[in-house]
Amino acid sequence: MELRIAGIVDDSVVDGDGYRFTIFTQGCPHACPGCQNPETWDFAGGRIVNTDDLIPKILANPLLDGVTFSGGEPFAQAAPLADLARKLRAHVLTLWAYTGYTLDALMARQDPATDALLAALDVLVDGPFLLDQRDLTLRFRGSKNQRIIDLNRTRAAGHVVLKYDE
Repeated sequence: MELRIAGIVDDSVVDGDGYRFTIFTQGCPHACPGCQNPETWDFAGGRIVNTDDLIPKILANPLLDGVTFSGGEPFAQAAPLADLARKLRAHVLTLWAYTGYTLDALMARQDPATDALLAALDVLVDGPFLLDQRDLTLRFRGSKNQRIIDLNRTRAAGHVVLKYDE
């Protein structure tokens, strides 16, 4: 499937636990003031890649702990990311995504592609970046309103379970 991306980082340690391959999607409706990636907002920017072409690049690094979908807004391209995530699950990589939406807002969409992407993820960092709540001491997030949700434990418990007690 085709995916519009702003770029990739094949050796990130700041986009989730462990050593990660990060895909920065292109296009974002949020335009959060103070965003660290404003170049990813334009839905016509970046470049188009085939998700199947990303898989060998990801799997070429045996040291990776996982893959992170960042942005832009990954849920603006939920279908190709869900397809990619489903294929990566077989390789025991953890899957994280950052979104400017809350988990509740994503679930309320009742959109099959959004639901498929959520189902494939291990961790979701949700909520918009809020400049007035910016905190550089936070782990894996930029503002205090954002949550790091352990989706596996959330699904099992039937309510939101955070990954860290912060």
